[in-house]
Amino acid sequence: MADDYTHGHHESVLRSHRWRTAENSAAHLLPHLRPGLDLLDVGSGPGTITLDLAARVAPGRVRGVDASAEVVAEAEAARAAAGVVGVEFAVDDAYALSDPDAAWDVVHAHQVLQHLTRPVDALREFRRVVRPGGIVAVRDVDYEGTIWWPRPPGLDEWREVYLAVHRGTSGEPAAGRRLKAWAREAGFADVSATASLWLFESPADREWWGGAWADRALHSSFADNARRLGLADDAALQRISDAWREWAASEDGWLLMPHGEIIARG
Repeated sequence: MADDYTHGHHESVLRSHRWRTAENSAAHLLPHLRPGLDLLDVGSGPGTITLDLAARVAPGRVRGVDASAEVVAEAEAARAAAGVVGVEFAVDDAYALSDPDAAWDVVHAHQVLQHLTRPVDALREFRRVVRPGGIVAVRDVDYEGTIWWPRPPGLDEWREVYLAVHRGTSGEPAAGRRLKAWAREAGFADVSATASLWLFESPADREWWGGAWADRALHSSFADNARRLGLADDAALQRISDAWREWAASEDGWLLMPHGEIIARG
């Protein structure tokens, strides 16, 4: 996973990653799990989804891999604190996994392909390491489809800048709609496509999501990349941050993020 991660690993980014669970981020996969399956989680981040999935396939073997050694260390600390056994976290490369052929029953990747310049190559690698009869499960957001209310002008500016920053760094921010096509190009014979969403509208959700993006707009690698690429200056980033806080403070605040999902076989 040598591609440059658009967001980086600022606390405001990891704050959103730690919120993710199997229920809110991998529901399309859950019906396919059973005890005893071996599962690889690619792009496992701080490990919250990985540990949830591990509970569903125990005593199966589970491995979470990520490009960031710092984040892998955080995931391992969370595993140890929870007393979970049978789960390993390691640094690895989505394009060249360290596993032999046909090593896993399930390969899972959440919000990974959108950040890769070669998503089809990554899917081919996932296909290499999955066993005959196994599945590859992928879920990615589609930022172009995000909708919200109310509409402070700074959030329209945010989406325009974000899409350009993401594409100027690496990957495709509207990956969700492309997953089926990418999987077919990667050689999968059977691809089942579904969709789901994240909705942030309660006061707690607005404070959490809006607050995280208000910080991310100023302090994360997203902000650094926006400046580096000449897509936003400090004043623009401050407008974006302020707009997120304005949206979060509104009792009418509502934001929907659509996701594409696939279960691929063969």
